[in-house]
Amino acid sequence: MQVFVRSFGCSANTADSEVLAGCLAQAGFQLAASEAEADVLIYNTCAVKGPTENRIIDALKRAPKGKKLVVAGCLPMISFERLMREASFDGVVGPAVGKGIVDVVERVLDGEKVVELGGLDAKPKLDLPRVKSNPVVSVVPVSYGCLGSCAYCCVVFARGHLRSYSIKEVAERVQSDLAAGAKEFWVTAQDTACYGRDLGSNLAELLEGLGGVAGDFKVRVGMMTPNMVTDMQAKLIGAFRSEKVFKFLHLPVQSGDDETLKRMRRFYTVDQFKGFVEAFRAEFPDLTLATDVIVGFPGETAEAFEKTLKLLEEVKPDVTNVSKFFARPKTAAAQIQDGLVEREEIKRRSTLAAQLAKRISLERNQRWVGWVGEVLVDEKGKVEGSWVGRNFAYKPVAIKSTDDLLGKTVKIKVVEASTTYLKGSLV
Repeated sequence: MQVFVRSFGCSANTADSEVLAGCLAQAGFQLAASEAEADVLIYNTCAVKGPTENRIIDALKRAPKGKKLVVAGCLPMISFERLMREASFDGVVGPAVGKGIVDVVERVLDGEKVVELGGLDAKPKLDLPRVKSNPVVSVVPVSYGCLGSCAYCCVVFARGHLRSYSIKEVAERVQSDLAAGAKEFWVTAQDTACYGRDLGSNLAELLEGLGGVAGDFKVRVGMMTPNMVTDMQAKLIGAFRSEKVFKFLHLPVQSGDDETLKRMRRFYTVDQFKGFVEAFRAEFPDLTLATDVIVGFPGETAEAFEKTLKLLEEVKPDVTNVSKFFARPKTAAAQIQDGLVEREEIKRRSTLAAQLAKRISLERNQRWVGWVGEVLVDEKGKVEGSWVGRNFAYKPVAIKSTDDLLGKTVKIKVVEASTTYLKGSLV
């Protein structure tokens, strides 16, 4: 029997999908190279945003007929009623089911319609078999769930509350994947700054532990909520000093207006956010700062939106992910009836914020033109003979070469900058 696993969404979903494929292969299933060849399709889904959910529902409707279809991941946990109404499937499971996928597929093949939507306390072992999507990059989920209660977020209904792996478990996983050829490790969680708080530890201690693992590798730290950084800021900056940690900080601000942040249930102020950024940049002047902004949250006035634009101008993030507000099922924001922003106005604000974000990104990237240094090549480019590497600040650099550079560290000179990446020539 051939199985095809298709992954949508975040890096945690990528990690889950690699485990689904690995467990099925270990159980004797063949992994199909395409949907057309497969007997069973597994769509590991996301539903964090309304447009994402719409896109995945459309993909489910277009899935090849005559095959068994299992819907896994966050979508069934967040929008099960819509899934039942609009899509046809043979089985549904939540995220991070690990080896449980084997039993589900076997039951589906026996003709059973399987609905297994527990899993809010699931934490599959870190040493389960995996089929990696990139031999150079290891996606390591260090925890599941979070400690937040953001008014707009539906992921808590899919991923539950915080369950962390021990530093020892994570370090052993890194050592194992390093021995298998991985060079870049993504420390992944719903909120990496929550890591370890259920175990009496924290992210800074985890990074210090990984810094002690022997070998040549780099660590990219995933998204962290600003207020969760407060009590470990100095230790975290200390951990980031390691040469093994990319100087990359993903700190979502969401709004430049304190009142909007309160309504969003984001427990920090704009000034606190700016303080975190200043502290990191004081230590790492070439830091790559990524942030997220939501426009059109209920009650966001024209003045509040202007404050967000002003904040972006002031802080100048290298990367800004701009999202239009969409009320998600079961969230507190979905219950708000006053201060709703018209869809056309949300669209207008999104366009303005995205235009500003692109201009700032280009300005930030232009600072790198002429830089000479090493990059770790971690993926093939979209064009034949092109590669993408990352420098110490996790800046993507496109390189042309007829040689196979994947996994190699090469010296380059940045010759050009665009909005989303740099262009380099081999030195």
